[in-house]
Amino acid sequence: MHDSESGSSASHPAAVWFRRDLRLHDHAPLRAAAASGRPVVCVYCLDPRDFASTRERGFPRFGPFRARFLIDAIEDLRTSLREIGGDLIVVRGTPDDVLPAMAREQGWASLHFHRLVGTEELEVERGVARAFRDAECNIDTTWDRTLVDPKTLPFGLDDLPEVFSSFRRAAERHARFSRPSPAPGSLAPAPAGVDPGELPTVAELGVEEPTIDARAALPFPGGETAGRSRLQHYFWDADRLRVYEETRNEMLGADYSSKFAPWLAHGCLSPRWVQQEVERYEDDRVRNKSTGWLTFELLWRDYFQLITAKHGANLFRPSGLQGLPVPWQHDEVAFEAWRTGQTGYPLVDANMRELLATGFMSNRGRQIVASFLTKNLGIDWRWGAEWFESQLIDHDVAANYGNWNYVAGVGNDAREFRYFNIPTQASKYDRRGEYVKLWCPELDLLGRATVHQPWTLSPMEQQMAGLVLGKDYPKPIVDLDESVRRVKRAWEAATGC
Repeated sequence: MHDSESGSSASHPAAVWFRRDLRLHDHAPLRAAAASGRPVVCVYCLDPRDFASTRERGFPRFGPFRARFLIDAIEDLRTSLREIGGDLIVVRGTPDDVLPAMAREQGWASLHFHRLVGTEELEVERGVARAFRDAECNIDTTWDRTLVDPKTLPFGLDDLPEVFSSFRRAAERHARFSRPSPAPGSLAPAPAGVDPGELPTVAELGVEEPTIDARAALPFPGGETAGRSRLQHYFWDADRLRVYEETRNEMLGADYSSKFAPWLAHGCLSPRWVQQEVERYEDDRVRNKSTGWLTFELLWRDYFQLITAKHGANLFRPSGLQGLPVPWQHDEVAFEAWRTGQTGYPLVDANMRELLATGFMSNRGRQIVASFLTKNLGIDWRWGAEWFESQLIDHDVAANYGNWNYVAGVGNDAREFRYFNIPTQASKYDRRGEYVKLWCPELDLLGRATVHQPWTLSPMEQQMAGLVLGKDYPKPIVDLDESVRRVKRAWEAATGC
């Protein structure tokens, strides 16, 4: 890159490329552009590659709920920028084509953006760097993805521990939590005559418009404004942070957990700002195990970001980060039953139906259904990860694929052949069957003793419940105990674990 600062007119704009950082607060590239004293051009690229299909299964990468959230977030960002004198230019095309063309046309002096993790995201950045190689425009990038400042860790990325507890201890003892910066109060307006572009509809992105289900835990509107409102409600108005550790594994309702993940994934909330609010809550309300647990979860998020940066493409191997040659199955029929919530196991089915109908699933539910897919059905974990990528509002490549590696037993902290016992999980987290009945209404007349195991009903009991197994609700597609033993035998024979 050529340093154009000394010889260029102050009218040459400073550009900000927004990516997964759709906010004004704690945004270093935006603050740098604002501090330059130049006109500020803010850009968001709708990259057609983001709306293509997943590699293994060919699912749409953006499902309807995430697409809706993204458009909401872009619209909210545009509104917020206009309030401080700026605007957001929304363009379609690949960044390595779009950004250099805009830079030449408008005479950009600099381009500021946050770096991401993930192999495809990094390739996009490399493409932009190549496209700007001979441009009279400075490139300024910033790390944004973690609460912890990586430079303050007592090890480099290559030496990042492969066990979370080791990372956590080091982070808590030695690292510095980065402090959030305030949003700029004003921006010098971009050059006149620049068309900001129209926001697309969900359909114009090639995605089906979502249908809102009244059973959804939250409506999940996108954007910084909605994200800050959610934190205000959960921490301060409903005062739920004080019991977060006790309720976070529940599955029913709006406030059993923070549900910040969609806003964090899209960068509508900064993890540093969330942590600052945790600390303010500890000062003003209470400091307890629950407040510490939310910080703990932010550190898990950090860890997956850093592990992805360290291992790159290995995250996506069928053998995972550990390189274990697990003999994964590719059973199309069983996978379709899992995907659509038709396995015959109500707790699995309820969670999968919630995901399909709303784009969201609880953390506990995600672990249960991932365990069932990999440890009962023995199916390739990447199929499940791609379905989550397609459907989850809060999909983040590091968190999603890192968690699937973990549950499948091929990632960090894997501990031999571990699985979630479905009946035990049901008795702990849906004892009355309320969650299952919400998403599997055909089981509504069953009592506590049978709602999680309808296959035990006699023909007479089925008649009394208005239920015919195999017709109104599926029979189990596998036997829980036998399937675990079968998968475990194949696992141990192949891996020696």
